[in-house]
Amino acid sequence: MNVLLEHAQAELVVKNSRFIAETFPVHSQAEARATLHEVKARYKDARHVVHAFVTGPQGETSGMSDDGEPGGTAGRPVLDVLRGSAITDILLTVTRYFGGTLLGTGGLVRAYGDSAKQVLAVCRSEPLVEKRRLSFAADYPVYELIRRRYAQYHLSAVEESYAAAVAVRAEIWASEADAFASEVKDLSKGKTEVLITPCI
Repeated sequence: MNVLLEHAQAELVVKNSRFIAETFPVHSQAEARATLHEVKARYKDARHVVHAFVTGPQGETSGMSDDGEPGGTAGRPVLDVLRGSAITDILLTVTRYFGGTLLGTGGLVRAYGDSAKQVLAVCRSEPLVEKRRLSFAADYPVYELIRRRYAQYHLSAVEESYAAAVAVRAEIWASEADAFASEVKDLSKGKTEVLITPCI
């Protein structure tokens, strides 16, 4: 399975109806529901905000809604496309602005399915792997040496704050955490310890 990294958006126009497809990283059904609420508030003038979500390490939790479209013509095709993508921890919404022409059930299934495919083609994801959170503080010259080593590891969500020393927080693949900590200690001649904690 892959996990979604960031929000993405794509738009499709079918017989003057606008379909705005978006993806959002979510980690639970509750988070998907809260994000959906925000999307509906943003598009309160739209006719429909259809959605589907998949969460869990194996994509074991999922849900969908046609949001007023005929049953099975909107949420189901979006969820089917989502399941076929092998991406988890994702909410996919398709907001429809009605263009005045009825599309029929087959047309709706195609439009919602194609919208989902279009946004998934432009979204960024990465393999779902176990990660650890790390933090450390290093003197400026030492930190320059450490930073040059970043490319050798799978680091993400790197946050740096600059004061008397450089304080760093980041996430790293669990399988690389100990090696990174050991290298930081070597580069700093034993002065910099890396604190490694589980990602919650």
